[in-house]
Amino acid sequence: MNEYIRVCDVEKYYGNASHVTKAVDRVSFSVDRGEFVGVMGASGSGKTTLLNLLATIDQVTSGHIFYENTDITMLKEDGLSEFRKGNLGFVFQEYNLLDILTLEENIVLALTVQGEKKKEIRKKCREIMELLEIDGIRDQYPYQVSGGQKQRCACARAMVNRPKLLLADEPTGALDSHSAQTLLETFGKLNREIGATILMVTHDAFSASYCSRILFLKDGRIFHELVRGDKSRKAFLQEVLDVLSLTGGEMSDAG
Repeated sequence: MNEYIRVCDVEKYYGNASHVTKAVDRVSFSVDRGEFVGVMGASGSGKTTLLNLLATIDQVTSGHIFYENTDITMLKEDGLSEFRKGNLGFVFQEYNLLDILTLEENIVLALTVQGEKKKEIRKKCREIMELLEIDGIRDQYPYQVSGGQKQRCACARAMVNRPKLLLADEPTGALDSHSAQTLLETFGKLNREIGATILMVTHDAFSASYCSRILFLKDGRIFHELVRGDKSRKAFLQEVLDVLSLTGGEMSDAG
């Protein structure tokens, strides 16, 4: 593995001189290419703010974020837009699918806006749908399928361009436990089979146990880190729960 992302002394403040909220407080870490990293923390810990900074949706107050040799904190809006398009894929709690389009058309749309040839678009779309096991429902509309299938479609849409990084914000938040497990296994498959680098924000220990490494945030700072290594997912889950029990946070332990 080699280093892909480097976060250096990043701070993010909100508010004005009379009332300042420090959402991210001098955070530094790196992510290797092909890693599946989780970021955990209670509400208000800064985890979503950190994701938004990595996603170029928000800007740092100070510090730097490097993707390979590109310092995204120095890019202007046009440069950020190009960077997002070429490097990042997003999966959120809400599926953000268009109900007037079939699942396949929702995925195709992500490629059409990039001006790809029709034949190439169809090929890429079929490949990702087969990988995520939704090829059999490609002609159905979002309102005709389950929440888990919708989220896998959103995942396929995010990955169809083979972005260098998949950013997931509470992706299992709206799913039942079976659908959540299926989606997490999907992330694992993307990570193993096509080498996707994934950074997932979650408050849920069950979800986090699928990661290869977890960063724990509290009051905007990283206070602990767990590496799965060769441990079983069950053993890793217990480690995650042990850390959470020390924080007294409101994070759940069910999927």
